[in-house]
Amino acid sequence: MKKLITFMLICLATASIYTQNIDDNTALILIDIQDFYFPGGDVALDGSENAATNAAEVLELFRKEGLTVVHVRHEYEPGGSINATVAPNPGEKVISKSEVNAFLNTDLLDYLNQNKIENIVLCGMQTHMCLEAATRAAHDFGFECTVISDACATRDLQFGDQNVKAEDVHASTLKTLTSYAKVISLEGFLSENE
Repeated sequence: MKKLITFMLICLATASIYTQNIDDNTALILIDIQDFYFPGGDVALDGSENAATNAAEVLELFRKEGLTVVHVRHEYEPGGSINATVAPNPGEKVISKSEVNAFLNTDLLDYLNQNKIENIVLCGMQTHMCLEAATRAAHDFGFECTVISDACATRDLQFGDQNVKAEDVHASTLKTLTSYAKVISLEGFLSENE
């Protein structure tokens, strides 16, 4: 009986973590939602438009609540502008990076610490590269991370003679990230934060 009660308490504690609402200690980080990832760009991704539209809904919620928003852009041309769907507002932090990991050689960690951020919500591109790297790094720095699964996009990859479809790259990356973050759909995230 004692073991059953302990197990139930652990389950309840875990459930409360996974339904915790966003607050002043939460920041949204939008990773590389840039024009070159959209149709006609140099590295067009599968589902980039839908992912950006979903990221825009998360961005709207953070703006409405007056919470911290960080836009990250990779230094790449042509098409290096942040896509209009999630264009920064005046006063929102924009970080330019030259590495896969948004924390490497940038002031992202300092900025989050200065703003007393403990929880991070991430959306962006590419799922298997910069989004994954930022999530893992944030976790390693001690942040509680949430990834919005359908506000990210990727592409087909070639490994040797094997072609890996974008949907498989996306799904396997998100599955891996469940070890580092809560991975949730836009619908689930919005319903938790109504």
